[in-house]
Amino acid sequence: MVEKSIDQATLKMLKKAQRDGIETVWDRLAAQEPQCGFGQLGICCRNCNMGPCRIDPFGDGPSQGVCGAGADTIVARNLVRAIAAGAAAHSDHGRGIASTLLASAGGDTADYPVRDEAKLQALAAEYGIAVEGRATAEIARDLANAVLEEFGTRKGALQFINRAPEQRRAVWDKLGITPRGIDREVVESMHRTHMGVDNDPVSLILQGMRTALSDGWGGSIVATELSDVLFGTPRPVKGSSNLGVLKEDQVNIILHGHEPTLSDIIVHAARDPELLQEARARGAAGINVCGMCCTGNEILMRHGVPVAGNFLQQELAIVTGAVEAMIVDIQCVMPALPQVAGCYHTKIISTSPKAKFPGAEHIAFDEHNAMETAKKIVRIAVENYSNRRAEKVNIPADQMEYMAGFSVEAILEALGGSLNPLIDAVKSGAVKGIVGVVGCNNPKYIQDNSHLVFVRELIKNDILVVGTGCAAIACAKAGLLLPAAAEQAGDGLRGVCTGLGIPPVLHMGSCVDISRIMTVAAAMANALGVDIADLPLAGAAPEWMSEKAVSIGTYVVSSGIFTILGTVPPVLGSQNVAELLTGGAEKVVGAVFAVEENPAAAAKLAIDHIAAKRKALGL
Repeated sequence: MVEKSIDQATLKMLKKAQRDGIETVWDRLAAQEPQCGFGQLGICCRNCNMGPCRIDPFGDGPSQGVCGAGADTIVARNLVRAIAAGAAAHSDHGRGIASTLLASAGGDTADYPVRDEAKLQALAAEYGIAVEGRATAEIARDLANAVLEEFGTRKGALQFINRAPEQRRAVWDKLGITPRGIDREVVESMHRTHMGVDNDPVSLILQGMRTALSDGWGGSIVATELSDVLFGTPRPVKGSSNLGVLKEDQVNIILHGHEPTLSDIIVHAARDPELLQEARARGAAGINVCGMCCTGNEILMRHGVPVAGNFLQQELAIVTGAVEAMIVDIQCVMPALPQVAGCYHTKIISTSPKAKFPGAEHIAFDEHNAMETAKKIVRIAVENYSNRRAEKVNIPADQMEYMAGFSVEAILEALGGSLNPLIDAVKSGAVKGIVGVVGCNNPKYIQDNSHLVFVRELIKNDILVVGTGCAAIACAKAGLLLPAAAEQAGDGLRGVCTGLGIPPVLHMGSCVDISRIMTVAAAMANALGVDIADLPLAGAAPEWMSEKAVSIGTYVVSSGIFTILGTVPPVLGSQNVAELLTGGAEKVVGAVFAVEENPAAAAKLAIDHIAAKRKALGL
């Protein structure tokens, strides 16, 4: 089992799952092997009912689909559809947060007051909304309406792209990929990839870039910034991570998914004296709320809530036999969860109207009665504690402390209100550069290994790492989110971290919070009067698996940042598309993708890239 993960808690629970007769994601992967080679290369098409069509990569079979589409067109269309799905997922998340802010402004959601008025006013100023002498509710209403209009805007461009340097916006304008509206780009991508519409792979990929930019500089920023307004802007906070955070003597509730709207309220509901008394009456010492995946990131950075694990540990948390309820909303939730939970006492409770799971109990969440719904869910978990079977409980002791919550505002605060100290550290070489390490786990690769090998190589070479999503949780479990981890860094980075009391890996939030990384990159470029593409920066997704990651990678490259993928995307069936993404895009947007499955070799790519950018800047 060693090849499945380097996380000890995971390995322990995999052995227990095997003993309990539980099929996990690794078992289902093995059952699929060998996986479809056509699909892995991206040269199969189901976009009309004349197919499905497959292009033979060896030249012995068909070189065109029934309609005449070749490998270049099919691969490009499949890629653009993946980008559109990923952008839609992030942006719909943002729309939900904006809608909650609008309801809050109208006085319809007493459970969602504005918690960061300063940020509300700063965002309103970006949109040209008057704030002087106006009530908070009025400002919130105008901001929410302005943001919601961005989804189908007709004004020509999204507001938040103005954070990007003028040089970068000029690149987008020249290429015709300035994002016009969040929904508009997703719809146009789906239209262009319909049978008989856009057949030019270059044209298709440019539209894919525009769609991804509508995510990175649109929907994701909306989700991040308005979540800060409603739930509070993160500040450095400490907590614990890994499956060992589950408590044998408490009611364990796991919040899993991506939207903080419900999870934030459940954190508060679980502290209700009446519910705590009910838990004690059933023999529990208390109620233990833990996070999983990006919902875990949202609540850990705002409340210090323990995070039980990342993507590949969601089934294993149930296998501990100690989880009373797993509450899920959207994205990265395995359909297998109700099946696994059926072997234990755990209840799976779905909450989003967009995501139903056969076998789960569905309790529709409505922000208009948020606390009432949250207490109902917590009570179900409390009542289920009596059904726990002691002989099935086995919680691994593995857990690790973390420091998280490095929002842009928190970073600025740590630096004394300006990015200049960070820029000076980069200029001096104490910090050679910055790499954003993001993304999922993928069972085709050893869990967490690629993240950790890659990150450790970077910090050893004085490169500051900023992380989000499952990658950040991997770093948390390995102790890299602690100031003491600076001992593993090079002399320069160690000195900076020691001086500021920060870890060499900064946790910046959930998947949508990659927008925080982009905001910092843009601010650094603006401060230096250069394009983002000129900075010693790189991005990486060492273990990515989702369509959201495809959108993320595309908007990061389209913003001028070299990006390394650790799992192979399905584009190799088209030599032209692969060469455009890994080579030709450099002349177009100033950055390219690289694909490297070996994390040490991937780190070398990032280190060499940063050295070249430093040299070009004369550093």
